[in-house]
Amino acid sequence: MRSIWAGAISFGMVVIPVKLYTATEQRDVAFRQVHREDGGRIQFRRFCSIDGQEVPYSDVAKGYELATGDVVVLTDDDLKELPLATAKRIDVLHFSPAGQLDSILANKAYYLEPEPAGVRAYVLFRDALERSGRVAVAKVAIRQREALAALRVRDGVVVLETLLWPDEVRAPDFKFLDEDVDIRSQELKMAASLIDTMTEDFDPSLYKDTYREALEALVQAKIEGNEVVRPAGSAIPANAPGGPADLTETLRASVEAAKASRSKDADDDAPSVPPKTVPQKQRKPAASRRKKSA
Repeated sequence: MRSIWAGAISFGMVVIPVKLYTATEQRDVAFRQVHREDGGRIQFRRFCSIDGQEVPYSDVAKGYELATGDVVVLTDDDLKELPLATAKRIDVLHFSPAGQLDSILANKAYYLEPEPAGVRAYVLFRDALERSGRVAVAKVAIRQREALAALRVRDGVVVLETLLWPDEVRAPDFKFLDEDVDIRSQELKMAASLIDTMTEDFDPSLYKDTYREALEALVQAKIEGNEVVRPAGSAIPANAPGGPADLTETLRASVEAAKASRSKDADDDAPSVPPKTVPQKQRKPAASRRKKSA
């Protein structure tokens, strides 16, 4: 695994240097949008809705649209001026009973690995937290966005779980909640009995994604049946086998390609000098729909 963030847990007067790793991943079959006729990849480009010109990423800014249609343009320099005290710190605010954290607030989980200099303090904090039966409520900023978070222990590792802010959870507003539904006591007893009959310990290893397996089998069948389109201009790798490809290897190559693509996108996100081939014109900010900042 590769760490995506480095900082420290701030726990009273104790500072524990740590690295952050994504704890979960989506295992899905990745598809690209292609032209049905020849398999050519569909590409999306950024165009200005006013002058129709393609816009390099270095000229793209965040825009907040007003009700009047006017747009407030925010630059990277504007955003740098905003206070973000938790940019490099997991700031423990207090501790709470684990049962008080509503599961609907759960967002994304990360593993925390201690830096060599902070192993002892990390283990001390981990053991004390685990014995307490509580979770640490904290604040942390990841990718320039501050989040509420919970620290808990799993398999000997401190896990940071980002939480949604309370105002990000929608209130359930359904008509049936105001209806007076009559439930007979015998019906309730039968339902409770059925629940008792179907109750067993939860073992996640007993479950699998049957749809993904069927999708992988479908792709493999097409590979073995040579139902493959080679887009014009794409070369066959020198070490490509002669027979049907193995789906595992194909998917592994797809994962590597996706990682390389994400790495390239990350590099593109950094401010850079626009290519000389792209004509530079002074443009007015385009009106855009209001979007929540990522």
